[in-house]
Amino acid sequence: MDARFLGITELTEVPSVAVVIDVMRAYTVAAWAFGRGAEKIVLAESLDEVLALKAVHPDWVALKDGPPAEGFDAVNSPGLLRSADLGGRTVVQKTTAGTVGALAVKDASLVLCAGFVVAEATARVLRRRECDAVTFVVTGEDGRAEEDLACAQYIARRAAGEEVDAADHLRRAMESRAASELTEGVREGAHPDDVALCVELDRFPFAMVAAPEDSLMVLRPYAVPR
Repeated sequence: MDARFLGITELTEVPSVAVVIDVMRAYTVAAWAFGRGAEKIVLAESLDEVLALKAVHPDWVALKDGPPAEGFDAVNSPGLLRSADLGGRTVVQKTTAGTVGALAVKDASLVLCAGFVVAEATARVLRRRECDAVTFVVTGEDGRAEEDLACAQYIARRAAGEEVDAADHLRRAMESRAASELTEGVREGAHPDDVALCVELDRFPFAMVAAPEDSLMVLRPYAVPR
């Protein structure tokens, strides 16, 4: 498998297969939302779009980065979301990097969104589909986020069928700038358990596939046959 690792701004053409990585925290949060029963997640382009969709669909759950804000129901924190009852709900998510990365490759034939919590399921999709070329979109820090790159490289190796010791990849994530900022309270809208939850390998058995639906980019869980 030919794997490329690119930041969002380095995407000069639409890839055939894209895996969008945001470990801390967008796609860890998305996985937890599905784990708590959410039916789908709409990936929004802006906070204004989130609020506009919420106005039309008052029962949808509006989620954003940073501190709580009027009109929003939740923030981008797995530690704060893990006790929510989202059974059958639609979540509308807008984050600084993760949702931006998915929207940047919305025209790809296959878009997977991932973090360590769904790493093996994501790799299994790539193996089953025998993908020859995969673009991993490293969303954080203009493509330099160590936690995202470590996760992307781990998934790429597993997708190629390698036996991989995940310890070093997880260590890189735990020692990343993002992890330090969360631990030190630099980022608002966080929970003390966020870093630990973001590096919980294969917490969930599903992959997450994003595709256009009625002019929106929608993320859904995908149960991968073993």
